[in-house]
Amino acid sequence: MSEGCGHLGEIKVTRLPESVDGCEECLRDGSPWLHLRLCLVCGRVGCCDSSPNQHATRHFQETGHPLIRSLEPGEEWSWCFVDELPMAIEGIEGETRIPPSPLAG
Repeated sequence: MSEGCGHLGEIKVTRLPESVDGCEECLRDGSPWLHLRLCLVCGRVGCCDSSPNQHATRHFQETGHPLIRSLEPGEEWSWCFVDELPMAIEGIEGETRIPPSPLAG
């Protein structure tokens, strides 16, 4: 289901972290997040576009790292920012424990 994405060769993260504390920048700045995303190139954890600071998209804009994966429980989708393409990427293993969103309620 990843046809059309020419960036799969950039994936370096193939095992999800066992747990994360939240969006790295939000934790540093004391900001809330809604959903968490993992950069599949460098492993940075950022927040989604429904979060106030949209750190996952900002990370792409600053680094050019094109692929993210949802860290939300039960979600296995990925997104290519360059091709604007959702996909399921085979070979990504593991499951990540995440804290509750400060914005969920």
